[in-house]
Amino acid sequence: MNAYFWLMRRQERYQGIIDYFAEHQPEAETELNYTNPFELLVAVILSAQCTDKRVNLVTPALFEEFPTAKDLMASNFDELFPYIKSISYPNNKTKHLLGMAKMLVEDFNNIVPEDIKELQKMPGVGRKTANVIASVVYDKPAMAVDTHVFRVSKRIGLVPQNSKTPLEVEKHLMKNIAKELIPKAHHWLILHGRYICLARKPKCEKCPITGYCRYYEKNYPKELKAVE
Repeated sequence: MNAYFWLMRRQERYQGIIDYFAEHQPEAETELNYTNPFELLVAVILSAQCTDKRVNLVTPALFEEFPTAKDLMASNFDELFPYIKSISYPNNKTKHLLGMAKMLVEDFNNIVPEDIKELQKMPGVGRKTANVIASVVYDKPAMAVDTHVFRVSKRIGLVPQNSKTPLEVEKHLMKNIAKELIPKAHHWLILHGRYICLARKPKCEKCPITGYCRYYEKNYPKELKAVE
């Protein structure tokens, strides 16, 4: 397979997959529950290596007790920890939330910044979390690469198989997806990985984009040919 053909195939995959999701999931959005940027920032910090479902079970009581960054900053480890003890890595996340709240109030005038570099200055906010905030809150063309996006984009053939880091995957996706679609595309890939393209056993029999999927093309060539 020459390089030109492979390039065209990848472009075709992008176009087919984007066209499908744009038609069938035009309003894709985060499954984390929140009512303002501060709550989303807290929820995304808690969601690292944890399910959105678990985070959504924890945050109602957390936000009721600490509705603002100032309330959270005025707390301490012993007061905050019980609210998030069922979340993965609760010790570190308790410290991160307290540090984030302090910096948000003292350094950012209690306003969640939209700049990715500024966001990453806060404890518990890595590039993925910063991209989520920039994308969801400010509708910026930022691609947050979590485990779902990393796995799915490689598996279905949107990015090279030898992409080793989330940043590599992010750069490939940003290069090939129209800027105005990037905030939605982030959610398309996450939801597809969460409900269809599962890590251990993808539900290919239920997948609507098999006609553009590199994994399906490689593992089920007879089925794909029969459809054609």
